[in-house]
Amino acid sequence: MSNLANLNRLPYYAVIFTSTRTDADADGYEVTASRMVELAMQQEGFLGVDSVRDDSKVGITTSYWEDLESIRKWHAVAEHQQAQAKGKSTWYKNFTIRICLIEREYEFES
Repeated sequence: MSNLANLNRLPYYAVIFTSTRTDADADGYEVTASRMVELAMQQEGFLGVDSVRDDSKVGITTSYWEDLESIRKWHAVAEHQQAQAKGKSTWYKNFTIRICLIEREYEFES
C-alpha cells in the first residue's frame, strides 16, 4: 500500500481503520489488502491511502475521500463487502472505523 498520501485539497474525509490481525491466512490477507487498494483507487471520490502495521499486528489504514457519498458507495461495493466479511471471520481480532472531516492540515519537511 502506498504510504503518506499527498492531498492538495481541503476539505476532504478520512476513513481511519485501526485493526489487530490474527495469525490466520497471512497470504490471503496480503492479496486481498492489495486488491482492496487497487479497487478503491477505481472508485469515484477516492483521493489516496496511507497504511502501516507494527510487529504486534496492530495496523492503521487511512483512506481519503472527497465526500461521504463516495465513502458510502465504497462500503457497498460487493467485492469490498466480501473482504469485510472475511476480515470479521478470519483476519481480525478487532477493529475500529472512524470517519473524519479534514478541514485543516499541516506539513513539515526537512
